This record gives sequence, structure tokens and C-alpha cells, in this order.
Amino acid sequence: MGAGRGMSENDSGARYVVAVRALCEFTAKQGDLDLRFTPSPTAQEGIAGHAVVASRRGEQYRSEVTLAGDWGPLHVRGRADGYDPDRNLIEEVKTYRGQFASIPDNHQRLAWAQLRVYGHLLCGQLGMDEVNLALVYFDIGSQQETVLRETRTRTELAALFDDQCRRFVAWAGQELAHRTARDAALTTLRFPHADFRPGQRQLAEAIFRANANGRSLLAQAPTGIGKTVGTLFPVLKAAPAHGLDKVFFLAAKTPGRQLALDAAATLTSGATIPLRVLELSARDKACEHPDKACHGESCPLAKGFYDRLPAAREAAAHVPMLDRAALRDIGLAHDVCPYYLGSEMVRWSDVVVGDYNYWFDGGAMLYALALERGWKVSVLADEAHNLVSRARSMYTATIQRGDLRAARAVAPPSLHKALDKVKRAWTDVGKSAPVPYQVLDGLPDKFLNALQGAASAITEHMAAFPAPLDPALQDFYFAALQFGRLAESFGDHSLFDVARANFSGHERDTTLCIRNVVPAPFLGPRFAYAHSTTLFSATLSPWHYFADLLGMPADTAWVDVDSPFSASQLDVHVAHGISTRYQERAGSLAPIATLMADQYRARPGNYLAFFSSFDYLQQAADRFEREHPDIPAWRQARRMSEPERAEFLARFVAGGCGIGFAVLGGSFGEGVDLPGERLIGAFVATLGLPQVNPVNEQLRRRMQAMFGAGYDYTYLYPGMQKVVQAAGRVIRTEQDRGVVWLIDDRFARPEVQALLPAWWHAGQAA
Repeated sequence: MGAGRGMSENDSGARYVVAVRALCEFTAKQGDLDLRFTPSPTAQEGIAGHAVVASRRGEQYRSEVTLAGDWGPLHVRGRADGYDPDRNLIEEVKTYRGQFASIPDNHQRLAWAQLRVYGHLLCGQLGMDEVNLALVYFDIGSQQETVLRETRTRTELAALFDDQCRRFVAWAGQELAHRTARDAALTTLRFPHADFRPGQRQLAEAIFRANANGRSLLAQAPTGIGKTVGTLFPVLKAAPAHGLDKVFFLAAKTPGRQLALDAAATLTSGATIPLRVLELSARDKACEHPDKACHGESCPLAKGFYDRLPAAREAAAHVPMLDRAALRDIGLAHDVCPYYLGSEMVRWSDVVVGDYNYWFDGGAMLYALALERGWKVSVLADEAHNLVSRARSMYTATIQRGDLRAARAVAPPSLHKALDKVKRAWTDVGKSAPVPYQVLDGLPDKFLNALQGAASAITEHMAAFPAPLDPALQDFYFAALQFGRLAESFGDHSLFDVARANFSGHERDTTLCIRNVVPAPFLGPRFAYAHSTTLFSATLSPWHYFADLLGMPADTAWVDVDSPFSASQLDVHVAHGISTRYQERAGSLAPIATLMADQYRARPGNYLAFFSSFDYLQQAADRFEREHPDIPAWRQARRMSEPERAEFLARFVAGGCGIGFAVLGGSFGEGVDLPGERLIGAFVATLGLPQVNPVNEQLRRRMQAMFGAGYDYTYLYPGMQKVVQAAGRVIRTEQDRGVVWLIDDRFARPEVQALLPAWWHAGQAA
């Protein structure tokens, strides 16, 4: 809670700790919201730029100077970039790309405000009567410095500091009071229901222990036990004793985030719990003016944003449930952008609900703010079986030859030379990979240098000509920047591959990819920073697969929550006489159709039938409808819209009859709740193994080299997770009864059966 760490851990609420940057952002930001794309240096470039500046200074120069001071209840602290005692000079270094003149005035005002606070703190620390201040702008491209200087007396700086603190102290007092009341209420927080559901207490206790001990946790918990309340309650209960500032609840999809908001509302409904809950939505969904650009010259909600923000922030702080609708109402009432109001309110919220990318992505807002502000956070990640694939995509970059051609076609003449250099280097890469798909041993330096040169040239062009780029050139530019960022951290965790969509032996069809296969090096620091991280899902077996690939700490705890369901509720059959292997699929269609029809006639009702691909689904559905036209059947189609998906699910009504054909791992294989008679059975005609193709075979080789389990990590575990998720649609409550058919002889193998839920008894074979 709060801009810094809120209350001092060594003081029972008497002091409010605030970072210099946070103080100045609160008091000194003025004017428009301006998000016109300005090519920022990467984190590595920023660090390198600061190092270059420091290397140019004298021997007495000190970098990263820690400073602190008090003002009433405020304890203000921070680190100045550099101090030269010989010149009595304190420096604030800002790295940038492009032209110095393009840096907005309000950015400079904020930087000066920070520097003057550092100057005041330094005068107090060293007992000086005056100090020289230098705001150093370092151009990453040219390596040149632009230095703005001033000299201030101790009295002048004290007056400026006094003004900053006076404008912040009332808010700080409000935040201290909120934190005190929040922690007092959470200490006595009661579970919102008369009793825990079976399994729910076991889950809650494991999470409470993990937070008490500052450990991470992998929690496999079956559907139907109330996982959302069962995870949020123990973290909130643990927050006061362990000094937690914030809880981040992350989910892969919108329904999961809504469940978290509902759970927070349930937990606080029975008593007055001063808990601020914030929902973070995607920018494109929260934008009020999608036809406008994010700056004051285009969007009315960006014009004067920071001037109107204080009133909007004050109003939002008194709304306990800041979901998307509430943010919109407050934003429009104060003429500020609702999306960026939400971003601001992260600083003042207790529970933040959002997508995985807000914490795990390379540019994740929540992670960056937590590091900057020193927050002590607990992270909950729902449906965490999705995190491996999601994280891989976050740290993968692709660039297509067609993107380069399209960019070259619309680029101004001044960029042709740089883009043509990329083209020639790309041709050389293509010649080194003459097959449809090939992994190269390392990154091609010549290509990367040319790509970086093109990105720099586009950056310089943007600085000289601020008009928006043509979309094709902008897309190429973004792709080049992402490719360059991931190239900086390339290692065994990723592959560099060359692929041709239409193999013709010509490089004009190539796609170059830095393909992440092990996200652990990127996610590991996030697990290490958080006080505790709990990943939970109904399918997290085997736990070491997730721990290895995600980079979880060595002391991560594991709990497999007992299921509230019994084997008597679910008849699990293995059709060991049928093979769904690719080369035997044609022969599988007739026996699968017969098996499904026999089961339906023995027990009419609603069923889902899962297949490994749309092609296999179409073949099976065609055969089934031809041989059994009396049984209602409907199919999932490619690229279904939201209304079409809703229509598909609407067929599953209590008392209804029929079979819905769906693709395993698709929209209807997880996150679908059809209790009671809405769904009484499922047929899973596949192990869900990913396709054997050149990409997955390279993945298998890398998994074998790193973990000694290439086949399991690439094919078996991901496939069986989808199978268990799909079959898990059948039993949703302790009153449900149903049947699952696992259709493939391989389901009878011991290593496959070991991956099925323990409460299933899959010994019956047909």
C-alpha cells in the first residue's frame, strides 16, 4: 500500500516511508498524458548508459548515493545517480534516444523535482550550505551528454522540499490511517461461509503457511472446492502479521479475473473491511477513444490528465471495488483516461486483479512498480497450467521477411540504406539454413547489427520527423526492437530458428525467431522478489515440470489437495482397443462412432467429445452423423466468435440430449462450467500430445539436454494436462454423476495412468 512501503516496519504507523521518485510523481507531475511512442532505451542500455557517464567522471565520483531525510511523519529516501565531492555536484542521469528537444517539458520538470529533493537531502546529510545540481541527459545512440545545471542554497532546497512534503502529507496521513484500519480488520477477518468446503481448508492452510514462511507454493486443487476464495482468504489473513503491502491476483482469462473480484466482494461483504480492490483491464478494452492517439493534442482524456488526476485519485481512493466499470465512471466524471487512472491506482490498492502479463512479462507494470517502490507482495496465479505456454510466448520474438519488404516499400529514402543492409544480412542467414526449418547454433551477428542499425535509423527519423510512422514501418520497427531486446539475453533457454512458410529454397519466405523454450531465467527473479507466489490449478502434475520450466525457488512447497469427489461419481473407461495415432486415425472413426452411440443410448444426456485437431473432429463428426443421424450433434468451428461459442454452450441444458464435438485444448476444454445434467459425460479421443514437427522435435532435444526428460516435457505432460482439464468438465459438484471415456490404447500405460487424478479409478477397460 502507498507510494513507497507505507508504514515503516520499525515503527507502528508513526512514519510513512516514501521514495523520492514517488513523492515527486505525486506532487510535480503536471500537464498532458503523452504516450506518443518515444523509443526508450532498454533496461540494459539504460544501465550501460549510466555506467558510461560514471566512467567519464573523476576518481572521487560516487555512484548510487543513498540519501534519506524526515519531514513530520514522512521518511523520504532514495538514491541519487552520482555525487562528485570535488565539485560539490550531485547528478541525476536520464538516458534517451532521439533528439533532446523532443523530451516533454513535464518530464524535465519531474526530473528537476527529484534532483532538488536529492540536493536537499545531501545538504542535510553533509551539512552543506549550497550544492551544484546537474541534470544529465545521455543519448544512447550518439553517446553524447546534454547537461542542465543550477546551483541552489540549502535554504532554497529546504523550501522546495517543504512545499513537496506539505502537498503530500495529507494523502500520506490518509494512507497511514487506511493501512492501520485495513490491517486491524484483516487480523480479525472471518471466513465468509459457515464452513470450508472439502479440500478448501487444506488449500487455505497450505497458502497461509507459504505466506507465513515467505515461500512459494505449487497447489494442485480440484475444481469445485472454491479455489478463488480459498486462495485469497489466507493471503489476506496473513497480510498484517507479515507486512504485506499488496496482493496480486493473476489469471489467464477474463472469467478467472471476474471470479477474483467476486471472491474479494464476498470476503468483505459480511463486515466493514477497508480493502481496496482494483481490476486492471487491457488498454484496448478500456479505451474510450480508440480512434484517438494517447496524447493531449489528440485525446480529450489525455489533455491536462495530470492536472485533473488529483481529484480523480481522491475519488477513486474512496471506492473499495475499482472494477472496470467503476474506473470508467470516475474517469469520465473527472475527464481523465480510465485506463491510466487504473494504472495510477495500483499504487494505492491492496488487491490488484489482472492478467499474467502484468507481473510476468518483460515490461510488466506490477513487477516494475514493486521493484521501484519496494513493495512486499504476495502473488496468486490462477489456472497456472497455462503459465508455461504464456511465458514462452512473452519471451519469444519473430520477424518475417514480408515485414521487411512491407516496411521498405513505404519507408522514406533516408531509411533505404539501413533497410537494404538488413535485407542483405537476412539473405546470408537464409543461405545458412537451406531447409524448411532449421535451428542455428547461435545468433547471426551480422544480421543483428544490421537490424539494430535499422532500428536506430528509424529512431533518428522519428526524432527528426515526429509525424506517426506508416503502420507497416511501425510494425517492423516494433518487431526489430523486441528482437533486439531478446537477443541481449539469448542463451540455452531459447532457440534461434529459421523457417520458410512456403519452402521454395528462397529466403524471401523466411521467418526468423528467437524462441523461448524455458522461461525460468526470466521468471525466476519475479519469484525471488515476491514474498510468496502461489501457482494453483487442477492440473499441475508433475510439479517438477512446472518448477523446472518456470524457475521456481528450490524451497517451493507442493500440495496436492484432496478431492471432494469420489470414484463412485465418475465411471472412467479406457478404450484400449482403439488407436488414435495419426497414421491409424482413419481406422479409428468407425469404432469411436460405435462406442459413443452405445454410451449415449445406454445413458442419454449431454456429452462432449474431444479430438486432437479440427480435421480429426470433422472426420469423426461426419462419420458419427452419417451412421447415427438420430443422435443430436453439434460442432466447434474454427475461429468461433463469442456469440457462436455461447450458442455452442447453450445447447447443454438440463434435461437435454446430444453430443458436442470439440477440439482438445480449445475454448471448451477448460474454464467451462456445466454442472448437473448439463453435462453427464465426455469422450477424449486423443492423448492430446503436441504434433510431432520440426519445432517440437527441437524443443524435445533441448528438454532432454537440460532436464533429461525430452519426450515427457515436450509431449506427454502438456498433452495429459489438456486431457485432465477436458475430462474435468464432467464432475463439477459433489452431487454430479458422470462418465469419461479415454479413447486410446496408450491410456492403459502405467506412466500415463500416473498422470490421471488420484480419485479416478480408470481400471475399467473396453
